[in-house]
Amino acid sequence: MSERSIFVDHQTSEDPRMAELLLFHHIQGLTEGVEALAEDLRADGHVVHVPDLYDGRVFDSIEEGFAHARATGFDALRERGAAAADGLGDDLVYAGLSFGVTIAQRLAQTRPGARGALLLHSCLPVSEFGGSWPEGVPVQIHGMADDEFFEEDLPAARELAEAHPGAELFVYPGDQHLFTDRSLEAYDADAAALVTRRVRAFLAQR
Repeated sequence: MSERSIFVDHQTSEDPRMAELLLFHHIQGLTEGVEALAEDLRADGHVVHVPDLYDGRVFDSIEEGFAHARATGFDALRERGAAAADGLGDDLVYAGLSFGVTIAQRLAQTRPGARGALLLHSCLPVSEFGGSWPEGVPVQIHGMADDEFFEEDLPAARELAEAHPGAELFVYPGDQHLFTDRSLEAYDADAAALVTRRVRAFLAQR
């Protein structure tokens, strides 16, 4: 199967249903760019919850964010993220950016009732969370081809996309990691706009 054969683009429905999302920020924190993405989706009428796992702290680099996460404890942060789903309904789309994918993917695979998953800049092996992707749960995966972090995840992303009919993998030219965050130097406006368009189409079908 060629890479291009798993690149599927959907058109937005003329009468989209509104989705409820639980969106987890990346390793640098709840940046203005993450908040802007949430606002874009809210403008479409979706309900978007964006828990702040860092209690207001935002970091200027991936390295600084990683150091903070390591000091806090990755497992503690993931449990904090999972707890954000408590009190919400089961009928959710789980979305994450980079580190946030580790929480979103776990919830999508293990919490009953998921309507979908959006995995931006990362994808873990399905075996990390029980060995199988839940039947009937669609997923989109987005990343840049030459991103050193996403390159490590590509085998898992391809395996998921090829094994499940509701899975889509989109790989963009470039080497930036957090290219969808408009508040960071890594931002790629053209690629980010395409991600947003595809995400909107995905949500319109949920």
